[in-house]
Amino acid sequence: MEKNMIQISLKKLLLKKEFSVILSNINQALGAPISIQDRGGNLLWGEVSNSEFNKYPVTVEKEIIGWVVGDEKASTIAQLLSYLANEELQKKILARETLDKYKEINLLYNISEKFTACLVLKEVAKLAIEEATKIIKSTSASAMLLSEKTGNLEIIAACGKEYHHKTILLPGEGIAGNIFLTGIAEIVNDVESDPRFVRGANQVKSLICAPLKTQDAVLGILTISNEELVNYTAHDLKLFTAVASQAASAIENALLHENKLKEERIKSNLERYIPAQVVQAILHSKGYISLAPANKNISILFSDIRNFTTKCEELAPEAIVEYLNEYLTNMVEVIFEQGGTVNKFVGDMIVAMFGAPSTLVDNERRAIETAIRMQNRIKNISVPWIRKNFITGIGLSSGEVVVGNIGSPQHMDYTAIGDKVNIASRLQSIAKGEQILITQSIYEATENLFEFKEFGTIQLKGKKEAIKVFEVVY
Repeated sequence: MEKNMIQISLKKLLLKKEFSVILSNINQALGAPISIQDRGGNLLWGEVSNSEFNKYPVTVEKEIIGWVVGDEKASTIAQLLSYLANEELQKKILARETLDKYKEINLLYNISEKFTACLVLKEVAKLAIEEATKIIKSTSASAMLLSEKTGNLEIIAACGKEYHHKTILLPGEGIAGNIFLTGIAEIVNDVESDPRFVRGANQVKSLICAPLKTQDAVLGILTISNEELVNYTAHDLKLFTAVASQAASAIENALLHENKLKEERIKSNLERYIPAQVVQAILHSKGYISLAPANKNISILFSDIRNFTTKCEELAPEAIVEYLNEYLTNMVEVIFEQGGTVNKFVGDMIVAMFGAPSTLVDNERRAIETAIRMQNRIKNISVPWIRKNFITGIGLSSGEVVVGNIGSPQHMDYTAIGDKVNIASRLQSIAKGEQILITQSIYEATENLFEFKEFGTIQLKGKKEAIKVFEVVY
């Protein structure tokens, strides 16, 4: 705020009662006639003075606002009025500064409220440039963020024609790129004479540029500009920097919100296949959980409804889908309770893994416990038709297999490949309703924990040696 914007009127000063009383008393004490005139010579106080008398100036900040006319004693009155006028100026300056400060605080408080209510990144950036252009004269404005993918400063919100064909900038390139690196806001009132300026398709003559800076990093740049030469002031810079600071905090919150939503979507999708605790381990892992194909020692469970195709002929397709969803929901809950991972559904068949992607030291025990609970859960499902008709056979095996994302660049499945998977599938296919068949490796790891009986030795297609099979008694 400039002092010369505040005018002090000598006439209004003399109208104040306390001033007129002081003048009268001093005039009587001096015993000499005086008169007071405005800057143009018009009489404000006293009588018309003899032209032979001297004129003494009344000044405010070295600017003459009136005259005191009289003999040499009149100079005392002129000095007093100058002092009082300057005191009045200081009071008005203080009042104006207080009012301006209140307006600034109120303005920034209102902007802060708007930012707080906004959690969408592009909307926050748009709000920042809208609020900046309301308080500072401009023809264009933009908000740029550093892209993690390209390493460029990319515009996420803009207004004005200057940014329709904005030159892409790298950190350190152009005025904005340099300010991104320094983290210090600047006014450039003659852009074209600045050696950092990178000429683009559109015209810009003056600008203010401020970093979108949080406590930890510079996220991007907020810029406001004019296609004509203007004299942006320190006051403009102060307001603009305050807006940029609030915008940076709001953008940081929006980014955190976006990442949280993304994590929630990933988590929601993963939890359809993997227990919640395993999902959390994957999301917060420091690299020790990998989905790349690797050899792992796991247990594999195959479960299938006996004569499902025949049963389907008894009901409408819609009913079958409804019952199958109810059945699968119950089975998945049991698998997750034991820390298992749902590998896939193939119609009514369920394939689950224990020990991938998160290692389970007792994966064999968990696999058997799951199989038993799955069989028992069916008997407690609330739908009578399911209890009567969904009779399952389960096969379990354990050992080293290849586990990980397997497929093409267009489509990947997290699955297990290996001989042990084929064995579990084969055991499931020969298991009768409510039967749980396991391999010798599962039996040896859990023989003291569950009750078993020998099922026999079977020859699997493609294998030279027959394998010993056990049945779980439950």
